Amino acid sequence: MRRLLLLRHAKAERSAAGAADQERNLIERGRSDAGKIGRYMAAHGLVPDRVLLSTALRCRQTWAHAAEAFRPQPPAASSPALYNATPQALLAAVRETPAAARTLLVIGHNPGLHELALLLIAAGDVEERERLREKLPTCGLVAIDFAFDDWVTLHPRCGRLERFVSPRTLAATS
Repeated sequence: MRRLLLLRHAKAERSAAGAADQERNLIERGRSDAGKIGRYMAAHGLVPDRVLLSTALRCRQTWAHAAEAFRPQPPAASSPALYNATPQALLAAVRETPAAARTLLVIGHNPGLHELALLLIAAGDVEERERLREKLPTCGLVAIDFAFDDWVTLHPRCGRLERFVSPRTLAATS
């Protein structure tokens, strides 16, 4: 079995005129939300063996705040190919993951991350799937389980939505 965790970066500042999109910082809410999601992941056994993330500053900062919850921290690698990547580019990156990594966390951007989640999920809780179909919010976490043993076999509609949470839904349940 394999588990893919998809995490949209946390809330970042708006783009400023003439500023590079890749250099947008997280705002205070984003830093707080990323920490909450990291603590949730650690408390619920959603510990990645490997982390792939976009090179955008907001993705790197999201991981930095989430990673504080993990001891030891899982190895992470940034890839320019994940910046505003299409679902197909994200799928290709996941397929390149070594088989030794049973749980993979990908931190990236919408719309690609959201579209990838919808592309991969074939089963799971109907209400959660409908909620996900509507929106993948900032710092939203999607956990998808697969019944195979090598990432290279990943293909559309082969996953089961294990859970879908966001800082807002965590606040509503506590």
